Amino acid sequence: FQNRQRFIKKLEHRNETEVQRRLLPKSKMAEAVAKPFLEYPGPLPGVKYPLKVFYCGECGVPVEYCDNYPNYEKCKTWMQKNMPDEFEKLKVDKEEDSGGAESKEEGEEKKKRQTRGGKAMMKTKKKIEPQGVKLWTQTRGKKKKVTIVVGLASYEIDLKEASKFFAGKFSCGSSIGGEDEIVVQGDVKDDLFEILPEKWKIIDEDDIEDCGEKK
Repeated sequence: FQNRQRFIKKLEHRNETEVQRRLLPKSKMAEAVAKPFLEYPGPLPGVKYPLKVFYCGECGVPVEYCDNYPNYEKCKTWMQKNMPDEFEKLKVDKEEDSGGAESKEEGEEKKKRQTRGGKAMMKTKKKIEPQGVKLWTQTRGKKKKVTIVVGLASYEIDLKEASKFFAGKFSCGSSIGGEDEIVVQGDVKDDLFEILPEKWKIIDEDDIEDCGEKK
């Protein structure tokens, strides 16, 4: 009976070990090696031993952390009196840090000014003097006539608004054909001599020029 129990326990242990081995990936099994929690790298080059830590007599912490103390001015007074060398070193470090911060702030401010100036230059457009309005008629296809209007943009007139106005006024198609060109379906050139000064007071009738037939 005892031999049987030992055999059963041995079998159970072997089955449990086999299950764990199958569930655990091989990479994890390889990594499961005992490693020391902390390893001492040894003396660092350029560091003098034993290390000397200077504590402030006001706040009781190392002097490099005094600036976190609420009464930092008292710490500086104590340090200047009792540890003048460390005080001077700390003063130089603080001046260098503040100088670097100021330089960075100056650079950012300069960059902002340049950016603002650049945007202003992009937005500023040279004002174009009115060049007059030129009218052409053109035959497209066999009998289809169109009227071409050029020069409204020099009067700072919105071409989309003007094209929409012509389409409603003449009950025809009207579209923008170029940078400063509107194409109106039909021969409406004579009507435009009256309509343009009435709609836009800035345009004088003498500014309108009949350029004839455009080929």
